[in-house]
Amino acid sequence: MDRKKIMLIGDDHVGAWHPLGPVAKELEKILDGEFRLTVSTNYEDLSSLDTHQFDACISYADSWNRPLTSEQIAGLLKYVAGGGGLLAIHNGISLAGRYELLQVIGAKFVTHPPYQPLHFHRTTLEHPLLQGVENFTLEEEPYRFEFDSYTPRNVFLEYEHEGKRWPSAWEQKYGLGKVVYLHPGHRENVIKADPIKQIIINSVRWITASEEKLTD
Repeated sequence: MDRKKIMLIGDDHVGAWHPLGPVAKELEKILDGEFRLTVSTNYEDLSSLDTHQFDACISYADSWNRPLTSEQIAGLLKYVAGGGGLLAIHNGISLAGRYELLQVIGAKFVTHPPYQPLHFHRTTLEHPLLQGVENFTLEEEPYRFEFDSYTPRNVFLEYEHEGKRWPSAWEQKYGLGKVVYLHPGHRENVIKADPIKQIIINSVRWITASEEKLTD
């Protein structure tokens, strides 16, 4: 049986806050045997994303200060709307700096307090993305988000901070495509944590499960 193909996009340039290399190695271990991972630092690849070539895209993009071109945005929009899956991990939400992709991902990053231990809580007892995952604690940045009010979403994981619970992971649909955002992932040691590894493999399975693809 052919393994489904996944493209991972991110940054490895000098000065990147979230270098792709170490995280890519961990993702390869998580997905190995079930998925074939192609790693790219060339954002032009977004312009030509094709559901016949890749079943899903994982964004670890660190493009806070480098806006995507109109062609790159259009390519990703067409891809997800046509049935391609999208998983954005931690800084991968930087793609939502443009309003078009804000609708795809469902929210944009606003700020975060300092890196610290956080307690994570499931929001539901039954969800395919939480299969094999219990409540857990790990060190991470407490990301804050501004949500797109027009995009329905399902928050399946929250973290506790300053006496409140904040959204940490959610899933939604965009056209024919499935989208997941996962907040934990600042460093490779976070990716190595068993709950995060499980959510990642659950997410990739979920976003690639649909067979509805845009035909030529």
